[in-house]
Amino acid sequence: MIKSEPVQKLSEQNPHLYQRDIEKIVNAILDTISDALAQGERVELRGFGTFSVKKRGARTGRNPRTGRAVSISEKVVPVFKSGKEMRHRLNPASQKRAKRSVTSSTYVTGLVDA
Repeated sequence: MIKSEPVQKLSEQNPHLYQRDIEKIVNAILDTISDALAQGERVELRGFGTFSVKKRGARTGRNPRTGRAVSISEKVVPVFKSGKEMRHRLNPASQKRAKRSVTSSTYVTGLVDA
């Protein structure tokens, strides 16, 4: 999905708003997240996930073409961790298995204790 697709979808869902205004709102949200990450802050969107930054230390890598050692400097990279609700939406089948295993383990524990 590219940035114009959510703008288009939001404008279809909100016909009373101009598409250019929706585009400004989406850009403002993304810019705010980017600015916060650039300052080293953590951004949490409940139900969606958390954006943060992680520092990668300097290391020695290899040039894949020549095989020579190359010095790679320290970097700060963005990291995203999906929220619980997002994971449930992406993996609905695993939720059913998790519920089933909890129920069966409770049953087995009850038999063992008796």
